[in-house]
Amino acid sequence: MKAVGVIGGSGLYEMDGLADVKSVKVRTPFGGPSDEYITGTLGETKLIFLPRHGRGHRLLPSEVNYRANIYGMKKLGAEWIISISAVGSMSEKIKPGHIVIVDQFFDRTRGRQSSFFGNGIVGHVEFADPVCPDLNRVLHRAAVKAGATVHMGGTYICIEGPQFSTRAESRIYRKWGVDVIGMTNIPEAKLAREAEICYSTVALSTDYDCWHETEESVTVEAILETLKANVAMAREIIRHAAPAVPKERGCKCASALKYAVITDRKKIPAKTKKDLSLILGKNL
Repeated sequence: MKAVGVIGGSGLYEMDGLADVKSVKVRTPFGGPSDEYITGTLGETKLIFLPRHGRGHRLLPSEVNYRANIYGMKKLGAEWIISISAVGSMSEKIKPGHIVIVDQFFDRTRGRQSSFFGNGIVGHVEFADPVCPDLNRVLHRAAVKAGATVHMGGTYICIEGPQFSTRAESRIYRKWGVDVIGMTNIPEAKLAREAEICYSTVALSTDYDCWHETEESVTVEAILETLKANVAMAREIIRHAAPAVPKERGCKCASALKYAVITDRKKIPAKTKKDLSLILGKNL
């Protein structure tokens, strides 16, 4: 049975047709994930849900244990991860309520643990194209089927947060050509690539950040109102996407670590090798 992970809000698993729903606690060498995972089956697909900020939204974007979250997904068998993410729109054409299937990231975070490598092992993975093109196509078709107004492709700039941008920052980001702004998909996407998991983002536009001259600056109240409608749409996208995800992977994501490890295998500390055996397995 193919396994698809979904990282997003805590209500995404409340969908029609999801059977055999269970809560699973996962231990990792990197500490605890954001919360327990929710697993279930939708037809012939195993779905693995994780609330990114924990149930009740307890964790700041900077406090999320991204390494543990991705490691846990790998441990539970996920070969695909769909990221459901609320974002601000940096483009006139991307209105609140629209969906963007992101294809690029720009990293403006600071000091987050963004790699499984370290502690005696050095590795470098390709990241020029940071999302899975095959999964992106599946998600785009699913969004169309769900009735969303969807934009295929776009650059997601990830800021540290938790504060929203100043007007000056927002205007500069727009000049850089970014399409949406958020606080969570980096280092999530980087770690998924290192774990050889296909990763794609369904970005849910909730507001125009603070650059728009004729719109009010972003408020939490406005975001929450739009999010309610967007979460329902996200569930529909997942429901349409799950059966369409291929059983076999032919993308580069599945072999991202083939030539990544630079360190002499004899020099890798035993504990590091043990901690990363799930991630690096065949490549060690």
